[in-house]
Amino acid sequence: MANETKQPMNKRLKLFIPVAVFITMAGFLLFGLTRDPNIVPSAMVDKPLPEFSLPGLYPESGEFSRADIVGDILIVNIWGSWCLPCHIEHPFLLEMSEKDPSLTFVGISYDDSMAEDRLFLEERGNPFDYNVVDLGGSLRIDLGVTGAPETFLVDANGMILYRHIGAIDSITWKNTFEPLLAQIR
Repeated sequence: MANETKQPMNKRLKLFIPVAVFITMAGFLLFGLTRDPNIVPSAMVDKPLPEFSLPGLYPESGEFSRADIVGDILIVNIWGSWCLPCHIEHPFLLEMSEKDPSLTFVGISYDDSMAEDRLFLEERGNPFDYNVVDLGGSLRIDLGVTGAPETFLVDANGMILYRHIGAIDSITWKNTFEPLLAQIR
Protein backbone atom coordinates (compact mmCIF):
# COMPACT_ATOMS: atom_id res chain seq x y z
CA MET A 1 0.00 0.00 0.00
CA ALA A 2 2.80 2.40 0.89
CA ASN A 3 4.42 1.93 -2.52
CA GLU A 4 1.19 2.81 -4.31
CA THR A 5 1.04 6.24 -2.66
CA LYS A 6 4.74 6.97 -3.27
CA GLN A 7 4.56 6.25 -7.00
CA PRO A 8 2.06 9.01 -7.89
CA MET A 9 3.91 11.46 -5.64
CA ASN A 10 7.25 10.76 -7.42
CA LYS A 11 5.57 11.27 -10.80
CA ARG A 12 4.11 14.60 -9.63
CA LEU A 13 7.52 15.75 -8.40
CA LYS A 14 9.07 14.90 -11.78
CA LEU A 15 6.54 17.21 -13.44
CA PHE A 16 7.84 20.15 -11.39
CA ILE A 17 11.49 19.70 -12.44
CA PRO A 18 11.02 21.31 -15.90
CA VAL A 19 9.05 24.14 -14.26
CA ALA A 20 11.87 24.74 -11.76
CA VAL A 21 14.47 24.71 -14.56
CA PHE A 22 12.39 27.15 -16.59
CA ILE A 23 11.99 29.55 -13.65
CA THR A 24 15.73 29.42 -12.95
CA MET A 25 16.62 30.10 -16.60
CA ALA A 26 14.08 32.94 -16.79
CA GLY A 27 15.68 34.46 -13.67
CA PHE A 28 19.14 34.39 -15.26
CA LEU A 29 17.74 35.91 -18.46
CA LEU A 30 16.01 38.73 -16.61
CA PHE A 31 19.17 39.44 -14.61
CA GLY A 32 21.20 39.57 -17.84
CA LEU A 33 18.75 41.96 -19.48
CA THR A 34 19.16 44.47 -16.66
CA ARG A 35 22.93 44.72 -17.14
CA ASP A 36 24.62 47.24 -19.45
CA PRO A 37 26.62 45.29 -22.08
CA ASN A 38 29.12 48.16 -22.33
CA ILE A 39 30.17 47.67 -18.72
CA VAL A 40 32.60 44.80 -18.67
CA PRO A 41 35.03 44.47 -15.78
CA SER A 42 38.59 45.02 -16.87
CA ALA A 43 41.62 43.58 -15.17
CA MET A 44 43.52 46.64 -16.40
CA VAL A 45 41.51 49.27 -14.50
CA ASP A 46 43.71 50.79 -11.77
CA LYS A 47 46.80 49.37 -13.45
CA PRO A 48 49.40 51.17 -15.57
CA LEU A 49 49.04 51.43 -19.31
CA PRO A 50 51.18 48.56 -20.67
CA GLU A 51 54.62 49.21 -22.09
CA PHE A 52 54.75 49.14 -25.88
CA SER A 53 56.81 50.22 -28.84
CA LEU A 54 54.72 50.31 -32.00
CA PRO A 55 54.83 52.10 -35.35
CA GLY A 56 52.76 55.14 -36.13
CA LEU A 57 49.99 54.95 -38.69
CA TYR A 58 51.90 57.42 -40.84
CA PRO A 59 55.39 56.28 -41.86
CA GLU A 60 56.92 59.68 -41.04
CA SER A 61 55.70 59.35 -37.44
CA GLY A 62 58.22 56.67 -36.57
CA GLU A 63 57.50 54.56 -33.50
CA PHE A 64 55.59 55.39 -30.36
CA SER A 65 56.02 54.03 -26.87
CA ARG A 66 54.21 54.38 -23.57
CA ALA A 67 56.76 57.03 -22.53
CA ASP A 68 55.86 59.15 -25.59
CA ILE A 69 52.18 59.46 -24.71
CA VAL A 70 51.99 59.39 -20.90
CA GLY A 71 52.00 62.72 -19.09
CA ASP A 72 48.60 64.09 -20.04
CA ILE A 73 45.10 62.75 -19.55
CA LEU A 74 44.61 60.23 -22.35
CA ILE A 75 41.60 59.01 -24.25
CA VAL A 76 42.92 55.80 -25.84
CA ASN A 77 40.60 54.56 -28.57
CA ILE A 78 40.92 51.15 -30.26
CA TRP A 79 39.46 51.48 -33.75
CA GLY A 80 39.57 50.39 -37.39
CA SER A 81 38.24 51.79 -40.64
CA TRP A 82 36.35 48.51 -41.20
CA CYS A 83 34.46 48.91 -37.89
CA LEU A 84 30.91 50.28 -38.28
CA PRO A 85 30.55 51.46 -34.64
CA CYS A 86 33.91 53.26 -35.12
CA HIS A 87 32.35 55.16 -38.03
CA ILE A 88 29.43 56.12 -35.79
CA GLU A 89 31.59 57.40 -32.92
CA HIS A 90 34.18 59.14 -35.12
CA PRO A 91 32.37 62.50 -35.50
CA PHE A 92 31.93 62.67 -31.72
CA LEU A 93 35.61 61.90 -31.06
CA LEU A 94 36.53 64.60 -33.58
CA GLU A 95 34.24 67.09 -31.83
CA MET A 96 35.61 66.26 -28.38
CA SER A 97 39.25 66.43 -29.48
CA GLU A 98 38.63 69.94 -30.82
CA LYS A 99 36.49 71.00 -27.83
CA ASP A 100 38.86 69.90 -25.04
CA PRO A 101 42.54 70.51 -25.86
CA SER A 102 43.53 69.40 -22.34
CA LEU A 103 42.89 65.79 -23.40
CA THR A 104 45.29 63.80 -25.54
CA PHE A 105 43.53 61.45 -27.95
CA VAL A 106 45.43 58.29 -28.88
CA GLY A 107 44.14 56.13 -31.72
CA ILE A 108 45.21 52.48 -31.69
CA SER A 109 44.57 51.08 -35.16
CA TYR A 110 44.18 47.41 -35.96
CA ASP A 111 47.13 46.33 -38.08
CA ASP A 112 45.21 44.84 -41.00
CA SER A 113 44.03 48.05 -42.64
CA MET A 114 46.72 50.75 -42.39
CA ALA A 115 46.13 52.25 -45.85
CA GLU A 116 42.36 52.23 -45.32
CA ASP A 117 42.74 53.80 -41.86
CA ARG A 118 44.92 56.61 -43.25
CA LEU A 119 42.37 57.25 -46.01
CA PHE A 120 39.53 57.22 -43.46
CA LEU A 121 41.25 59.88 -41.31
CA GLU A 122 42.19 61.99 -44.33
CA GLU A 123 38.60 62.03 -45.59
CA ARG A 124 36.78 62.43 -42.25
CA GLY A 125 39.25 64.24 -40.04
CA ASN A 126 41.74 63.02 -37.49
CA PRO A 127 40.79 63.35 -33.81
CA PHE A 128 43.98 61.65 -32.64
CA ASP A 129 47.11 63.35 -31.37
CA TYR A 130 48.90 60.01 -31.73
CA ASN A 131 48.06 57.34 -34.30
CA VAL A 132 49.55 53.98 -33.33
CA VAL A 133 49.30 50.71 -35.25
CA ASP A 134 49.05 47.61 -33.08
CA LEU A 135 51.00 45.24 -35.29
CA GLY A 136 50.29 41.68 -34.22
CA GLY A 137 47.79 42.78 -31.57
CA SER A 138 50.17 42.68 -28.60
CA LEU A 139 48.91 45.95 -27.08
CA ARG A 140 45.29 44.90 -27.55
CA ILE A 141 46.03 41.62 -25.79
CA ASP A 142 47.81 43.41 -22.94
CA LEU A 143 44.82 45.75 -22.56
CA GLY A 144 42.32 42.87 -22.67
CA VAL A 145 40.52 44.33 -25.68
CA THR A 146 37.60 42.25 -26.91
CA GLY A 147 36.84 44.21 -30.10
CA ALA A 148 36.51 47.63 -31.62
CA PRO A 149 35.73 50.22 -30.59
CA GLU A 150 36.99 50.23 -27.04
CA THR A 151 38.11 53.33 -25.20
CA PHE A 152 40.29 53.72 -22.13
CA LEU A 153 40.58 56.76 -19.89
CA VAL A 154 44.16 57.05 -18.63
CA ASP A 155 45.35 59.62 -16.09
CA ALA A 156 48.51 61.73 -16.45
CA ASN A 157 50.50 59.14 -14.49
CA GLY A 158 49.61 56.43 -16.99
CA MET A 159 47.06 54.63 -14.80
CA ILE A 160 44.00 53.20 -16.55
CA LEU A 161 40.92 54.55 -14.80
CA TYR A 162 38.09 53.32 -17.00
CA ARG A 163 37.34 51.05 -19.95
CA HIS A 164 34.36 51.55 -22.25
CA ILE A 165 33.26 48.93 -24.78
CA GLY A 166 31.35 50.18 -27.81
CA ALA A 167 30.89 53.53 -29.47
CA ILE A 168 31.08 56.69 -27.38
CA ASP A 169 28.34 59.29 -27.82
CA SER A 170 27.34 62.48 -26.02
CA ILE A 171 25.28 60.60 -23.42
CA THR A 172 28.13 58.23 -22.56
CA TRP A 173 30.54 61.14 -22.43
CA LYS A 174 28.32 63.22 -20.16
CA ASN A 175 27.29 60.40 -17.80
CA THR A 176 30.58 58.53 -17.56
CA PHE A 177 33.61 60.36 -18.90
CA GLU A 178 32.84 63.87 -17.60
CA PRO A 179 32.45 62.78 -13.94
CA LEU A 180 35.66 60.75 -14.12
CA LEU A 181 37.51 63.62 -15.76
CA ALA A 182 36.25 66.00 -13.09
CA GLN A 183 37.67 63.68 -10.41
CA ILE A 184 41.16 63.55 -11.90
CA ARG A 185 41.54 67.19 -12.93
